[in-house]
Amino acid sequence: MRLSPTAALILCLPVAALAAPETSVPPKQRPDAGVEEDNTVLAQAPSNISFQRWIDGFRSRARAEGIRDSVLSASFQSVRYNADVIARDRNQSEFTKQIWEYLDSAVSETRVRNGREALGKNRPVLDEIEARYGVEAEIVAAIWGLESAYGTYRGSSPIVESLATLAFDGRRGKFFESQLIAALKIIQSGDVHPNRMTGSWAGAMGHTQFIPTSFLSYAVDFRGDGRRDIWSDDPTDALASTAAYLKHFGWTKGQPWGVEVVLPRGFDYRVTGERVKKSPAEWAAMGVRDARGGTVPDHGRASILLPAGAQGAAFMIFDNFHVIERYNTADAYVIGVGHLADRIAGGDPIRASWPRDDRNLRFAEKKEMQERLTARGYNTQGVDGVIGPNTIQAIRNFQSAVGLVPDGYASYEILRRLR
Repeated sequence: MRLSPTAALILCLPVAALAAPETSVPPKQRPDAGVEEDNTVLAQAPSNISFQRWIDGFRSRARAEGIRDSVLSASFQSVRYNADVIARDRNQSEFTKQIWEYLDSAVSETRVRNGREALGKNRPVLDEIEARYGVEAEIVAAIWGLESAYGTYRGSSPIVESLATLAFDGRRGKFFESQLIAALKIIQSGDVHPNRMTGSWAGAMGHTQFIPTSFLSYAVDFRGDGRRDIWSDDPTDALASTAAYLKHFGWTKGQPWGVEVVLPRGFDYRVTGERVKKSPAEWAAMGVRDARGGTVPDHGRASILLPAGAQGAAFMIFDNFHVIERYNTADAYVIGVGHLADRIAGGDPIRASWPRDDRNLRFAEKKEMQERLTARGYNTQGVDGVIGPNTIQAIRNFQSAVGLVPDGYASYEILRRLR
């Protein structure tokens, strides 16, 4: 299974948590040994004893994957069951921000200003990276800004300890054990010492928050010094690795991720969504214009995306949108990266308004919506709480039947009408 650099975050965190703070926020420090012994190890003594037995069993599996005993000894020397990691994993809120709330933070004036400063400060190396990989400096900088606030919020959790705790916990044990094996391979390769391998509690690392398996596949040693170092204060390898990742998945230099557009009165909203692609000329013939009233240039076939339905902003999205999706599949994240890159480059804010009086659906409410749609004859092909293409189509069919704009948007108003 292909995993994006931030797959651990996608698996563990709601979209609202996917943007790093706007400015430097001191990462939570690991407690000193005495405090940790009192508050964590003793309180979790039964779990820690079982954890040590799990580690003993894991060592044999790691050896079978080619991990040397010396690497295992060095990496697990101070590893203990980390109750804080499990608490974070267990106590994640089901609530997520609406896209406009997310963008308020992801593309705030502070983050835009800091992005322009970071771009200026690192312009020489970002220009080199752009020349080698064909990925615009602004896009790389935007990912850097969202993932770690331009390197100021990289996380201080010990990766081996966090991954071992999550693998032992078992809720997603197979996934996290694969990440732990990959982390040990990174250490064994000499890219980083175990004590310097830090990151988020969920296992994402460095300036642009790669998980270990993605690091192994896509990280690069840009300067040729023998190490792929995404942890140091120097962001060069991390930024180059991000560009290499995007290039691998088909980034097209010069093509926008998307363009804000205005849809004409009477527009057929049934043709919106990622499944329908037309040339900009075909969209123009249907009355679609850019936010300034002009015709969108021909950057290839594109779709019309309505992340907040007909009452919010509309975007004409191109293939590069889907390349950013490889980094993180959430539409809000992709729009955040793309729009932040545009703003860093001097572009305008989003012009359209958002339906700010709307609220997000809880997970249980999304499942209820799917159940009610299916019961009405608009089959969502399953009840899983995920608003995917089948559910969007079912919503459209329902909207058409009751005389609403068929934009496919899963709003609370739709659920209210279904009730």
